[in-house]
Amino acid sequence: MEDACQDTARKPSLKKSELFLLEQNAVPENLPPPTDKYKLKYQQYESEMKEEYKHYSQRVAEKKAHKIQTSEPPGKTDEKKEDVAAERKKQTVVEQVMIDQLSRAVISDPEQNGKADAFENDSVLPGLNTAPLRFRKRTLHETKIKTRSALTENVLSNKLRFDGRLISRNGRDACRELIGFYFAYDKSLTVYEYRQFGKNRTNALPFIQKGIYSHQRGQKKGKQYCLSDFCVGADLTFLSLQHPSLPESIKQKPVFTIRVTNIDETARAFLKTSGMENEEHPIKQESDCRSIFRTVQGRLREKLSKRGVRVVTGLGKYFRELDRKHNGVLSKTDFKQALKMFHLEVPEEDFESLWSILDDNNNGNIDYTDFTRAILGEMNEYRKAFVRKAYMKLDYNKTGSVPMIDIKKCYCARKHPQILADSATEEEIKSAFLETLKDACSNPHEVSFSEFEDYYEGLSIGIMDDEDFVNTLRNPWGI
Repeated sequence: MEDACQDTARKPSLKKSELFLLEQNAVPENLPPPTDKYKLKYQQYESEMKEEYKHYSQRVAEKKAHKIQTSEPPGKTDEKKEDVAAERKKQTVVEQVMIDQLSRAVISDPEQNGKADAFENDSVLPGLNTAPLRFRKRTLHETKIKTRSALTENVLSNKLRFDGRLISRNGRDACRELIGFYFAYDKSLTVYEYRQFGKNRTNALPFIQKGIYSHQRGQKKGKQYCLSDFCVGADLTFLSLQHPSLPESIKQKPVFTIRVTNIDETARAFLKTSGMENEEHPIKQESDCRSIFRTVQGRLREKLSKRGVRVVTGLGKYFRELDRKHNGVLSKTDFKQALKMFHLEVPEEDFESLWSILDDNNNGNIDYTDFTRAILGEMNEYRKAFVRKAYMKLDYNKTGSVPMIDIKKCYCARKHPQILADSATEEEIKSAFLETLKDACSNPHEVSFSEFEDYYEGLSIGIMDDEDFVNTLRNPWGI
């Protein structure tokens, strides 16, 4: 046995070429050649297969072409997906609000009712008097426990849903997703915040608890909120002290503002026509205030048409440098000096009218963001929504500031009108944008939300069409 194994081990291993020859030799050499009939059949089979494959390729190409023609452009498809996702978010918040606000009847063991005789008369199976609670008959019982309210789904259904955003220079606060509800039955309101934790976990948390609130600023100060106060662009003001659970960044000011960005017009029309609430007519002083704002803004519009970006970003930077206390407010003298420096002088009478409107507390200081928006105007909420969307994409960690190096990496100028017209290169457009943005920033290495918003606020002044403005955000930031 050992010798056999040794002999086997001594045999040289076959090479690949030798194995190939052995395989070739295994085929019989005396096979007859194919007949003409077989050759003809093979030729027919080959031609049929080629023709079938050709038809199959044509059908696939036609299907692809039809799909491309009937399908919507990528931008439109993305918008539809975003709309569906936004509606799902709102529905999640609606369901959470209903769960949080509905009262629940108290259910307990009938023996706690104190009416043992009534319980004993009930027909129950033998032995169930001592059975576990889940097997005993359960009924509503008289109790001293009182529910907080008597709300029902029917009562809560008469509500107006609206979207809102915080008026804040803090990027983290300004980009919070707020969804509010105004209830017609008692003129109360609540605001919830839609929060996302990671990729899959979401939650709707109360931002402002349900209650009856009043205006805290302006001509309606002290008046309770009513249905006419809710429209796109309206400001809802609240006292910070009434909401101890708010973030510290919001509680730094005694009054904070939520701007209404979207509203359920169908629900508003129903509540208005159903007579569930009498509409209040707007105060005459409010229309007078709006008239003064439009007059001043109209006079400055021509001056800003060609240098809107430089003026708005420059004013913002100038005010931030003057704000040594970091409380966001400045004096009348500071504002007059700023207008003179940036060649935005207005008649003294108009300035005093503006000041009397904005300084509603008569303390001699006002918020410089409020002043800038009042004297220069501001873009509508449709445009602002895209500015916030672009910034949220850049500030994915929600820190409130974006490093300038990230701005440089993400900005794409390929579809800029001047590049498409061959009047400028991509590098020239990108350099001009970054230079302007750096000039607007207090720290040249990072961009805050207010600085980013100021840039597009100034750019918005010279662009009349909303879609043209939105494209200036869609193309470079890919939103």
